Amino acid sequence: MERTRLNVQFARLDERAVLPTRGSAAAAGWDLYAIEDTAVPKGRSVTIRTGWACAIPVGWEGQLRCRSSLGKKGMIMPNGVGTIDADYRGELMVLATWIGEGDTFHVAAGERIAQMLFAPVPDVTLVETELEALGNTERGTGGFGSSGQF
Repeated sequence: MERTRLNVQFARLDERAVLPTRGSAAAAGWDLYAIEDTAVPKGRSVTIRTGWACAIPVGWEGQLRCRSSLGKKGMIMPNGVGTIDADYRGELMVLATWIGEGDTFHVAAGERIAQMLFAPVPDVTLVETELEALGNTERGTGGFGSSGQF
């Protein structure tokens, strides 16, 4: 199966920055690396610098996601997935929160801290309508666990 080819320009903002890498040829995400030691106190959110800015093509987005190995320890991204829009040109930063054991999680310079995936963004037009025009579904208006997931 042939994959879509996407060229994304990355600009180094700091000499310590490590160009994102993929863990394998079939990996979906590109690993982002911290450029400096960072302490993340328990229950607090901290931004971790990567030292890179990029130009994502219009019609695409970058999704910053937690690395499973850090999530397993208790390092999470409080917003679940961070979105990098095509028109953003600032430094890629990872928002991280420590909920694991111990008072502080220490991120070392050069450590892989998140992964970035690239996804297409459709050209969407929102159309206001009446509630009845949305149609009925089996689920209806039930939310927050109504489908059997608690």
